[in-house]
Amino acid sequence: MQHEFIRLWRGSHLRKRPAVAAAAVLAGALSFLAAAPAQAAEYHSALKIRGVQYDAPGRDSNSCSSGNTHQEYLTIKNYSSSATINLKGYVVKDATGNRFTFTASHYLEPGDYVKLRGGHGTDSDRYNVVYRDNCNFLWNNDRDTIYLYKPSGSRSDVHSYTKSGSDSDGDGYIRYHR
Repeated sequence: MQHEFIRLWRGSHLRKRPAVAAAAVLAGALSFLAAAPAQAAEYHSALKIRGVQYDAPGRDSNSCSSGNTHQEYLTIKNYSSSATINLKGYVVKDATGNRFTFTASHYLEPGDYVKLRGGHGTDSDRYNVVYRDNCNFLWNNDRDTIYLYKPSGSRSDVHSYTKSGSDSDGDGYIRYHR
């Protein structure tokens, strides 16, 4: 078996300088991995973060009656072409550990999305909205990391942002996936 491997290896296109070619391939792969930012990792999931309104329009106020936390939202989309996904058990977190768990069934058909909003309101499949029932802001206005976890605990998607580096038009909204 070992001799067969060596014979096949010697017969390959790397025959002249196998060590140099292998080192070049390895160096190229390592430089690519080192250059790729953590948030660019694609996870094997149809459910992804489409975008985030991290900075609600207006002056920030956590007041449930007159605040603007309902204008802060995260859009999660089902990018599958055939599978319907139930959001029950999915978890959204930020870098400091603030979290929201989808506790009720909310089904996303292929291509469908949901906006996870701050504040209080009535969840609606018809209007594609789920409220956090919390009047505190979840996302930081200067920088944060958004994590989306499957009910199994594995990551579905993750994105980091900075106001100065990720929001080129300064409107407080960042799009990640189309």
